Amino acid sequence: MGVKTTIKVPVELRDRINAQAKERDLSAAGLIEKLLDGYERRTRMEEFGRAFRGAGEDYWDELAEWDVALTDGLRDE
Repeated sequence: MGVKTTIKVPVELRDRINAQAKERDLSAAGLIEKLLDGYERRTRMEEFGRAFRGAGEDYWDELAEWDVALTDGLRDE
């Protein structure tokens, strides 16, 4: 993890972090890292979802063309 530092959080939050970390057999830093990783992943997925839902008609037309091209001439095995 490299160089360590201290962050200031309210005592109640520190206690919650430590309790959850202990339940999962993690350090406080390990728990925070897992939570942040999950948050960042959800954020990326939400951004992807917004982009996907906002795709224009040209995107869907091209996707349909590729669907046909990818299976053109192939037999089911």
